[in-house]
Amino acid sequence: MRYTQLRSFHNVANAGGFNAAADAFNISQPTLTAQVGALEEEFGVELFVKRGRRRELSDTGRQLLAITTRLFAEEAEALAFLTESRELRTGRLSIGAVGPFHVTEMLAAFNQAYPGIELAVKIGNSAEVLGDLVAYRCDVAVLAYIDKDDRLLTIPYRRHPVAIFVRRDHRFAGRRSIRLAELEGEAMIVREQGSTTRRALEGALAQTGTRPRLVMEIGSREAVREAVIRGLGISYVSEAEFVPDENLTLIPIDGAEVYTYAHVVVMKQRENGRIIKAFIDVVHRTREAFDADMRRS
Repeated sequence: MRYTQLRSFHNVANAGGFNAAADAFNISQPTLTAQVGALEEEFGVELFVKRGRRRELSDTGRQLLAITTRLFAEEAEALAFLTESRELRTGRLSIGAVGPFHVTEMLAAFNQAYPGIELAVKIGNSAEVLGDLVAYRCDVAVLAYIDKDDRLLTIPYRRHPVAIFVRRDHRFAGRRSIRLAELEGEAMIVREQGSTTRRALEGALAQTGTRPRLVMEIGSREAVREAVIRGLGISYVSEAEFVPDENLTLIPIDGAEVYTYAHVVVMKQRENGRIIKAFIDVVHRTREAFDADMRRS
């Protein structure tokens, strides 16, 4: 009730009188008079004083008008914010990812569709990203591998073959493809434990009984490249993440399906949030467009 009384007072004060406010806001003059009178009576104040036939703001009324002006301006700002949020013209989406490749593609598509949404991205390992998701420190996770979890909605996004890369003067450098069995005893530089690319290749090697010679374990994709360039061994990478270099040769694997995957993961109880749902829709459209391009090529 006090909100209505304050609104009536504010309208009368801004309109310059009760009759003017009644006409401007399509409210009866007796209703406005009753609302302002109830406010004055409850708090024992005089908000308007009579000047002949006119009623003007008292000192108390002028001070209250300054307060209600701020109050209703902030109310209008809040409503504008909520309207923009509903229409996805403003807001913030936090994304955790295990690598920049796929998430950058998604972010570009989402930003094009919703340029007013602020995007924040944190890159980490799988455990960190998943931990942030379930602790609500991020809204969306982009993961290469995910165990079944009833709390999570997992959306397959893309898969890419894993390939071997070697220095240009390596004996494999001229090959168009290579079979896993040929890696037996080969000096191999590997990523850290937990790397999904390493998991994929080691799983395939185990199936063939092939054992490369592990010479170095490095937790950085860039450092692995440098080690291969310096002739310390050969390594592997998702074809999508290979950066061409005149010193390196990428060789597809023949006779085995070795892939890395990208999944978009959200908490099921949050999947219908407006911004999260919009991101999921963009992911679906981007994936479908990619699949259509692949079918045409």
